[in-house]
Amino acid sequence: MKIITTRILTVLIIGLSLLMTSTVYASDRYGKQKVVYHINYDDPKMQAGALRNIQNHINAVGAENLDLKVVLHGNGLAMLLEPDSLQKLTKFKYANANETMTAKIDTLKNQGVTFNVCANTISGRNVDRETDLYNVSAGDIVPSGVAEVARLQAMGYAYIKP
Repeated sequence: MKIITTRILTVLIIGLSLLMTSTVYASDRYGKQKVVYHINYDDPKMQAGALRNIQNHINAVGAENLDLKVVLHGNGLAMLLEPDSLQKLTKFKYANANETMTAKIDTLKNQGVTFNVCANTISGRNVDRETDLYNVSAGDIVPSGVAEVARLQAMGYAYIKP
């Protein structure tokens, strides 16, 4: 019994060492990054894929080494659009803020990812931030989605369109 316990403990220690080594290696390899992900499409599979890309990015670089923003405008707001709102908002084809999507969004937000939403789209498509969009505060609203992407790029953020 003592031999089995010692082996398990040894395997656990080796596993933790490898995990810490890979984290150190990732931060050495990638360093600090500033990134903006641009989403202006409504396809639920593509949006879910974009969120997977973001999580993979965090896993590779480490949340502590990453300043990551997602900018949503136009059809991209479908990612945060509550399904019940689709009936009244005729300018959207999809409302993708189901339980699966919102759980992924919450997980990313808990890792420091910010989601910025275009005020022009909110206004132009008669979206009510408080009732139609999932977990969007007044501070998440930017005047223009495309202008925000350009502003972030000028500030040194790498541009990714998944």
